[in-house]
Amino acid sequence: MSREKEPVFLFLGVYDDPDIARDDLSIVRDLHDAKIIGTYDAGIATKDADGDIKISRGGSEHGGWTGVAAGAVVGLLFPPSILGMAAIGGATGGLIGHFTRGLSRSDVKDLGELLDEGQAALIVLGKNRLADELDKAGIRAAKRTERKLEVDASDLETQLNAAAAELDTH
Repeated sequence: MSREKEPVFLFLGVYDDPDIARDDLSIVRDLHDAKIIGTYDAGIATKDADGDIKISRGGSEHGGWTGVAAGAVVGLLFPPSILGMAAIGGATGGLIGHFTRGLSRSDVKDLGELLDEGQAALIVLGKNRLADELDKAGIRAAKRTERKLEVDASDLETQLNAAAAELDTH
């Protein structure tokens, strides 16, 4: 008997101002705490003056919110950037594999172009559609998109937990 897979959704909001992205991450936290959205991970990707990408954790008070999924998404979209993200941990590689299998090449291209347009991005991996609830809550992303990932949610959660454990030991 086959078990129906839980959906996994990727939300990407792009910002010209990293502070607004951080404010919107607080909105994601509030929606998660109110059980309006279910999330696996959330984080902020920012570009510095040299164009290097840095990942900010979603917040340790959310257990698995390590930012590692955001790091994996950025690593998939901009492979050379993964070299500068050693602090995210080696488990990111397994997540990149999940995302590679879960997104079409055109999705990867579109997401990369979108991310490249801003100075910061809010990246949220969720258990349900996120965009409508985030829009209702008033997020201020200049551009946004959402994609349903064709991945196994339980395997993904296992990878995220492994990555969180690895981060805790470093």
